[in-house]
Amino acid sequence: MKKNILIIGAVWVEPHSSAAGSRMLQLINYFLKEKYHVTFATTTQKTSNAIDLTNLGVAEIIIELNATSFDTFITNLNPNIVVFDRFMIEEQFGWRVADHCPNALRILDTEDLHSLRKTRHESIKKATSFSINELLISDIAKREIAAILRCDLSLIISSFEMKLLEETFKIDASLLLHLPFMLKTITTKERNEWLAFEERQDFVTIGNFLHAPNVDAVIQLKKDIWPKIRKEIPKARLHIYGAYPTQQILQMHNENEGFLVKGFAVDANEIIGKAKVVLAPIRFGAGIKGKLTEAMLNGTPSVTTTIGAEGMHDNLAWNGFIENETENFVSKAIELYTDKMVWNNAQKNGVEIINQMYNKEQLERKLFLKLEELKHNFKEHRIQNFLGALLQHQTLRSTKYMSKWIEEKNKNNL
Repeated sequence: MKKNILIIGAVWVEPHSSAAGSRMLQLINYFLKEKYHVTFATTTQKTSNAIDLTNLGVAEIIIELNATSFDTFITNLNPNIVVFDRFMIEEQFGWRVADHCPNALRILDTEDLHSLRKTRHESIKKATSFSINELLISDIAKREIAAILRCDLSLIISSFEMKLLEETFKIDASLLLHLPFMLKTITTKERNEWLAFEERQDFVTIGNFLHAPNVDAVIQLKKDIWPKIRKEIPKARLHIYGAYPTQQILQMHNENEGFLVKGFAVDANEIIGKAKVVLAPIRFGAGIKGKLTEAMLNGTPSVTTTIGAEGMHDNLAWNGFIENETENFVSKAIELYTDKMVWNNAQKNGVEIINQMYNKEQLERKLFLKLEELKHNFKEHRIQNFLGALLQHQTLRSTKYMSKWIEEKNKNNL
């Protein structure tokens, strides 16, 4: 049987810019390892931060939105698996895949639950408490859940989001797979090569500034958190890294305050591996935070919030501290920075989290078994997913007919 997979990306793969980029590269590497012919397609233009997937043996294609050229493309390619990178891509292309490759497995890689992140952001902006009811009545949640139901399988990176989908949205477990970041285990040899407590200095935070939670976190550091830490540790500096910094972020740079905006990190592992503590005061968001797994992978303890650590460590002790109140966040950051015993214990916790929850070999095996199960029970799986079939019915396919309307409108404007 052929092993031909099409991945439709929201953007080109930028593993050094975002956790989403790293996640996508992990999936691509998995499918290459399993001897799939991988094609990566997107409607967007490449930036200088995008990697060249052809070096890995992946075919790169630019596709059009709302155009029959995609229908011809996918019919000729005839993949047996199609992966949608985020629910908006499923909305745009899912119906075309269903029409022209009805027997292809349709997989949604959610990255994070966008509806959860955006509803929390709205609560922050309105200065109100987040509630599940607000999430349930949001339009974006309805769109995202519909996309999950239309697919044969959705990959969920956060254990919190798995529970939310199963218990609150009542999604059948057969449609979901908890698949966090697939990371290599940390060996004793690697641990012995890490810089020791005495060899490290300064605080660091890192994150793509096209992602609103990262912008908000740096604002919180600038306004409320860093001045208090700096007062107690005058020689310490905070290094802020991240792709696509806005002018607002760049203007925060201040040498005298030790608040150093550095921009894009060419090698995040090297930077984090030299720092003593990672700070991540995340007030809203969803999914798994790449900066926090990177901290663990480099033996660097962190201080974050409940939302920052959400769905990332189950019942395992955190790689540092989880604090929501500013004063407590500051106090724990100082303690972690100055107390070697506390710091070493936090580092050890991070190793346990990575090796138990993000074990690459175990997670790849989990994905392999699920795909094999779907391939062998394909027809029955689709029959049992009645809500997904209902959402594919022509009377409920508004995205299809909106796309066709745009397509015709574009023709008339030529």
